[in-house]
Amino acid sequence: MPAEVTYERYEGQEPTDQLDTFLPAYEEVYAEPPYSEGANDVRQFIDHYLIHAERPGMRLVIAREGDEIIGFTYGYYLPANTGWWDNVDRPLPADFTHEDGTRTWVILELAVRKPWRRQGVAAALHAALLDSLDVERVTLTVRPEPEAAAAQAAYEAWGYREVGISHPWEEAPFYKAMVLELTPARSKPDRASQGAA
Repeated sequence: MPAEVTYERYEGQEPTDQLDTFLPAYEEVYAEPPYSEGANDVRQFIDHYLIHAERPGMRLVIAREGDEIIGFTYGYYLPANTGWWDNVDRPLPADFTHEDGTRTWVILELAVRKPWRRQGVAAALHAALLDSLDVERVTLTVRPEPEAAAAQAAYEAWGYREVGISHPWEEAPFYKAMVLELTPARSKPDRASQGAA
């Protein structure tokens, strides 16, 4: 009989200490297409993760089946001076792109190892990550290639909508930028209905 899947959330300084715990799962998942990451990509991820771990509100959730790491996800609040929306390929209204440091939560990674996919683990990770967050919306990016179709479909099923194509830096791949509205806008009640398309 399989062990029960558990979800552990880490906050504050705890995510930094957990990098080595989930890194083998990261390497396994992102070696697959469309990512096809190698050792240099993993080193870049480690560098970026250690920076992300210092961001306000940083949260990491790790999924385990018994002692085995089967998935993980993490994110933080978009800062007021973020360039997140500058990378999107279409003009977005100023009231949509405005950030105050607590308005929007960004999910940087959400990954489940292949043997545990299509079993609700990703949805449970997502729910555990966002549990009790007081934010207006959540944003993330997903690769557009056919190999990532299941992830795209999951995000759409959870209520995310695409707002454009993001290209975060010159050598980076292209991503679909997506947004999930959680609560009515705090300063403008009609912001959620205005959309960004």
